Amino acid sequence: MMTLAKHGITSLIVGGMLFSSQVLAHAHIDTANPADGANVSSPKTISLTFTESLELPFSGIELTNADGQAVPLGDSALRNKDMTLTAPVTKALTPGEYEIKWHALSTDGHKTDGDYHFNVTP
Repeated sequence: MMTLAKHGITSLIVGGMLFSSQVLAHAHIDTANPADGANVSSPKTISLTFTESLELPFSGIELTNADGQAVPLGDSALRNKDMTLTAPVTKALTPGEYEIKWHALSTDGHKTDGDYHFNVTP
């Protein structure tokens, strides 16, 4: 009976470790500039650093204003060992709330996406 209990605990621990490594295998934002909820002057670049390297053709950033209208951005690029996705803001943003939507494909083939808001102050 003791052997079954040990085996059950071992299976639970190994299973938990495998699940944890799968969760960590997806690219998630580590840092963002501008940050979520930040009050900033008009940024010149949006920069999102992920926990894994990305595939540029399948990763991107979209910016919308408070009315939901798309704000043009320049071409996205990867930096920092392909872990930082950047997009230049092509013209100054007027004061107000903005939403960043992002999607990413990590080099191991996992897709993630998300969004957050920041505010441009006068």
